Amino acid sequence: MSFVDPSKPFVERLGAFIADPQAIADLRRYFGIGVPPGTVPFTGSRFEHLAGGGDRLGIADRITAEDLVAVQTLSVTVPAPVALDLLEGRLGTRLSGLLQAIPWDIDMVDAEADVLAEGSPADQAWHLLCGQYGVDWVIAGKLLARKRPRLLPVYDRVVRCALGRPRPSFWLALHAAMGADDRALHRQLLALRHVAGVPETVSVLRICDVAVWMGHRAEGHACPR
Repeated sequence: MSFVDPSKPFVERLGAFIADPQAIADLRRYFGIGVPPGTVPFTGSRFEHLAGGGDRLGIADRITAEDLVAVQTLSVTVPAPVALDLLEGRLGTRLSGLLQAIPWDIDMVDAEADVLAEGSPADQAWHLLCGQYGVDWVIAGKLLARKRPRLLPVYDRVVRCALGRPRPSFWLALHAAMGADDRALHRQLLALRHVAGVPETVSVLRICDVAVWMGHRAEGHACPR
């Protein structure tokens, strides 16, 4: 893929990754589809579906040990004291209360913007996690993406390096992009998932994340921390 000009608008930069023909091969490689025997898929291919998924009935509103393992497939680790507090302590109770107020059964494109806005339960949950010792914005975002994979995207340093820091937030910028032009981007991602042969159970947001992440890595950037 050719270098994506950082001066271009967010939607244009994002669209370039999604429209790149290489994205099909990248998705197939990432999820281990049609690859040569012995080729190991990326561990992140298990992020959404490990142990049935973080948003399945009965556990969608609480953190489980499987959720903590799932985020490790994306190369981050929740510090042990925080993990124990999430599983057994007051932190877990507080986060559970917020998760109960965050829809689990809708795609980002179908959500109202206020579901993702500053002060929303999702935003409060992110700030609650970021306030824990050793938990940064990447870990917090990945943990919430595990619990709400259709609504909340993965946003890490590679994606930030590729797409920048849109205002007022990445969540709201992506939400606006998904709904623009009669949901053109959302429909592009659905088509990309289909052509790549990725199961429909993989969320549109995950398709978006992997396409950007793989495409940007291929450009050889040393993404700043």
